[in-house]
Amino acid sequence: MKAMILAAGRGVRMRPLTDASPKSLLAVGGKPLIAWQLEKLARAGFSEIVVNHAYLGDMIEAALGDGSRFGLSIRYSPEREALETAGGIALALPLLGAGPFLVVNADIYSDYDFSALARLDLQDRLAHLVLVDNPPQHPRGDFALAAGQVRDAGARLLTFSGIGVYAPRLFGGIAPGAKVPLAPLLRKAMAAERVSGEHYRGRWHDIGTPERLRALDAELRDRRA
Repeated sequence: MKAMILAAGRGVRMRPLTDASPKSLLAVGGKPLIAWQLEKLARAGFSEIVVNHAYLGDMIEAALGDGSRFGLSIRYSPEREALETAGGIALALPLLGAGPFLVVNADIYSDYDFSALARLDLQDRLAHLVLVDNPPQHPRGDFALAAGQVRDAGARLLTFSGIGVYAPRLFGGIAPGAKVPLAPLLRKAMAAERVSGEHYRGRWHDIGTPERLRALDAELRDRRA
């Protein structure tokens, strides 16, 4: 299975840190955010990675190169302007192949073990999502989980972690270069009961503000001290 890291976002909420650097290259615990993802993917057995980028994308390519120092092969999917999540994935489909693939946001930090997803068989499903407890900044959550099925509504909503496995056909109707968000596609697939999921209760952080970046940086450095 191939994996894709989403790194095309502008990171407006992270300004001024992102005025001169793409968000995925901001350092936490002594290394760029995206490097944590690459190292965990390599440990989980992934070898072929696609990274999309838009804002300051040349800096991402210069920093990561061909991926060999991570034990990986990295290919890039440049976007003239960020195409939103589904649009960016659709543009990268020629690089991702015909089988299901893992997608992870570059701007999260988690202890989640990707190796279980590397062996996942979607069967007739279109997606499998990893959900987490709602963080303070997103108390309302996104989706419900019942008997392994992800639903658009329910008594208890969890937060989508930014980690998921997708079938290419979920994005098949998107024209290359079109701006398309992911949530409407997922909700349509949920209505057809073709989205499975799991509830991960381990460490997970959405690095959406400079304050959260500094807090995680201090936590990781304390653990290494």
